[in-house]
Amino acid sequence: MKLCEICKKNIAMILTSKIENGKTETIGLCIECAKKKGIPVMDQLMQQAGLSSEDIESLNEQMGTMFNDMNLEDVNSDDLNTSDKDIKNGEEKNIISNIFNGLFSSVDKGNDFIDGDVEPSPKIKSASDDKSKKNWFKKKRKHLDTYGINLTDKAKQNGVDKVIGRYKEIDRVVQILNRRGKNNPILIGEAGVGKTAIAEGLAVRIIEKQVPEKLFNAEVYLLDLTAVVAGTQFRGQFESRMKSIIEEAKENGNIILVIDEVHNIMGAGEVQGGAMNAANILKPALAKGEIQVIGVTTLEEYRKYIEKDAALERRFQPVLVEEPSVPETIEILKGIRNYYEDYHKVKISDEVIEEVVTLSERYITDRFLPDKAIDVIDEAGSRANLKNKGLIELLGLKEESIRIQTEKDEAEANGNFEKAAEYRTKLCKVKEDISETQKTCGEVQITIEDIAFVIESWTKIPIQKITEKEAKKLLNLESRLHKRVIGQNEAIKSLSRAIRRNRSGFRKKKKPSSFIFVGPTGVGKTELVKTLSCELFGSEDALIRIDMSEYMEKHTVSKLIGAPPGYVGYDQGGQLTEKVRRKPYSVILLDEIEKAHPDVFNMLLQILDDGILTDSQGRTVFFENTVIIMTSNAGTEFKSSNIGFVKGDYGILEARVKDALKQTFKPEFLNRVDEIIVFTPLEKKELREIVDLMITEVIEEVGEKNITMNVSKAVADFILEKGYDDKYGARPLRRTIQKYIEDEIAEHYLQNEFSEGSNISVELKDDKIVIV
Repeated sequence: MKLCEICKKNIAMILTSKIENGKTETIGLCIECAKKKGIPVMDQLMQQAGLSSEDIESLNEQMGTMFNDMNLEDVNSDDLNTSDKDIKNGEEKNIISNIFNGLFSSVDKGNDFIDGDVEPSPKIKSASDDKSKKNWFKKKRKHLDTYGINLTDKAKQNGVDKVIGRYKEIDRVVQILNRRGKNNPILIGEAGVGKTAIAEGLAVRIIEKQVPEKLFNAEVYLLDLTAVVAGTQFRGQFESRMKSIIEEAKENGNIILVIDEVHNIMGAGEVQGGAMNAANILKPALAKGEIQVIGVTTLEEYRKYIEKDAALERRFQPVLVEEPSVPETIEILKGIRNYYEDYHKVKISDEVIEEVVTLSERYITDRFLPDKAIDVIDEAGSRANLKNKGLIELLGLKEESIRIQTEKDEAEANGNFEKAAEYRTKLCKVKEDISETQKTCGEVQITIEDIAFVIESWTKIPIQKITEKEAKKLLNLESRLHKRVIGQNEAIKSLSRAIRRNRSGFRKKKKPSSFIFVGPTGVGKTELVKTLSCELFGSEDALIRIDMSEYMEKHTVSKLIGAPPGYVGYDQGGQLTEKVRRKPYSVILLDEIEKAHPDVFNMLLQILDDGILTDSQGRTVFFENTVIIMTSNAGTEFKSSNIGFVKGDYGILEARVKDALKQTFKPEFLNRVDEIIVFTPLEKKELREIVDLMITEVIEEVGEKNITMNVSKAVADFILEKGYDDKYGARPLRRTIQKYIEDEIAEHYLQNEFSEGSNISVELKDDKIVIV
C-alpha cells in the first residue's frame, strides 16, 4: 500500500496502468487526484455512490488519519497480490491477515489482533479511543468550521469587542434559549442598533459562565449563508451542505447557530421548479427542537418575508432591539473607546464622546445609534491619526532598529566583533531617536472640530460651532442681504431676526423655520430666498425650488412624497422628500403657494409643526434643519388703494394682507407659520439701484472674456425710464438691459469690432445707446 503518485499525501485507492518504454507500470492515485486527472470511470462511480467533492475530501482526511501512524513501506505489494496457486492451496483466507499484519506491525509487532486471541493493552486501547474520539469530533465540526465562525472561541481569544448595555435583550435571548420547546430567538431591529453585537454578548456570557447550566458548554456559531450557497452548481449540493450543517449541530448537541440576515433563508438555494430552500430544510429540525437558531433581521424584512410564512414564524420568538437613547449610546462609546484609541493611537475625551453622540443623533437622520456615532468616532480617529506625521517616522525608525539588530547578531556570530561594535553604536543612536520621536509625536487628541469636520463632510451640513466670525456674519445679516436685495427693509429685518433666533438654537426642537412672503410680482421675493440660501449655506445649490402651480390637481399631491405602491414610479421617491433626504440642510421655496390643491396644505401641517414627513415607502424624512419659505400674491390688490403699498404705512398694509390670507388659507395652516412677511412695491429710487446691480452683473459677465466695460450713469437712467413699470416691478428692467446693452455687445463682438482684451464704453448719444 502506498501514497498517491501525484499529491504524495493521500492513500492511493485507485490503481491504473500506463505503458512506458514498452513496459506496463501500475500507478496508484487517491480519489481526489483521480477525479482531477479525468479518469472516465470516476464521475460514474461518484454518481452511483452519491459522493460529493466535500465527501471525497473528508474521505481522504479520514484515510490519512487512519494510516498516519502506520509504516506503509512495510506493506509489500506481494501481500496485496495473490496467485491462482495460493488460492488453490487454501491460502486465500490469510490474504487479509497478511495485509493487516503489515499495516499494524508498527503498532505492536508482538501481537496479532486479527485472530482475536489477544486483547490490546488498556494503554493502547485508551489511546486508540482518544484518537478516534478526536477524529470523530473533527469530522462532526467540518462543515460548521467551513461555513461558520465560532464566536465562543473568538470571545475566548478576546477577538470580540466588549458589549456595553443590552442587558435586557441578552437576558431575553438566554431565557428563550433555556426553554424546552420553540427555543429559537429572532432579533428584530433597524440596521446599526447592535443586533449582531447581542449574539457576541451571548458568547461572552457563555465563556464567563453567566448563563443557565444547560448553556454552560454551548458554542455559538455565526453561519455565513452566502458561503453555503457559493459554488453549488448542481441540484442537491446546497441541500447536502445544509443537511450536513444541521446533522453536525444535532450530533454535537451544544451548537447555537446565529444566522445574520435570516430573511435570506427564504430563497437561498432555491432552484427553478423546486420548492426546497434553506427555510424548508431548517423547518423540520426547528420544529423537533433538534437544533437552536438565533435569527437576526430588520423589522421591514421580518414583515416582508418571515411573517408571511406562518410555519417558520411560529418557530421563532421575536426579540425587539430598539435604538439606544443618547445617554445609553454615550455609555456604549465610553466602553469601547479603548479599542479605537489603541488602533488609531489617539486620545478620546468624554466631552468628545458626548458631542459625537449629540451631533450624530441630530444631523445624521437616515442612520441609527450607536452605529452612526461609532462610525464618526472611527473616521475622526483616522483623520487625527493622519495629522500625526511623527507616527510614520517612528515606524521607519523601528524597522531600522530591527535591521541593525539583525546585522549586529550576524557579525557577532561570524566573529567580526569590530563590525558588531559599530552596529551597537548605531543601534544606541536609533533607540535614542525612537525615544525622542515618541515624546514629540505622542498621542493626538481628537477634537470637537475633527468630529464636526467628519459630519460636515458626510451630510454637507455646516455644523461648526458658532465662531466669532460666524456670529458677526449673523449680526450683519441685514446688510449682507441688502447687497443683492434692494429695499424691503421691514421684510429683511423680520427674516434676519428669525434666522438669528433659529441659528442660535433658541427655538422649538424639530420645528423648521417657516415664512410666507407676500407681495406683488417683481419686488424681490424669490431673489431674497436665493440670497438667504447663499448666506446660510454658502451656495444657491442648497435651494430646493418647487412650483406649486404643478400641484393644482388632487392626484398630483403624491408627487411630493412619491407614488403609492402599485403605481408607476413607486421606487423613485418624492420630489420633495427625496431632495430633503439628500440635502437635509437647505432652503425650500414653495412658489405661489395659493395655487396648490388644499390637500397639499394638509400635508404641510405636519412638516410645519413637527418637522417630519413620511414618504410613500414608509421612510421618515426630517425637516428640522430646513428653512421653508412660501411665496404668495394674495392680498396684493390693495396696492392701488389710498392706504397700503403706495402710502408706505407698513402696519396697516400688513393687517390688510393677513386678512386676505385668512380668506385663502385655513387658520390651522397660518397658525403654524413662524412669520408672514409683506413686501412693498419698489419705488423709483430703489429700482435705480437695482439697475446698477444688473449692470454690474453684465460687466462681470463681459469681464470673463477679458473685456473691460464702462457704463455711464446716463445709460443707467435711460434703462430705468425705458423699463419702469409700477405693475411688474424689477423684471422689465432685466429685459430692457438685454435689449439695449447685451444684444448690442453681442452684435459688435461677432462683427469683430472688438475682441478679448479690449476696453469698451457704453454711452448714451441722442437717446440711443452706443458702444465705443
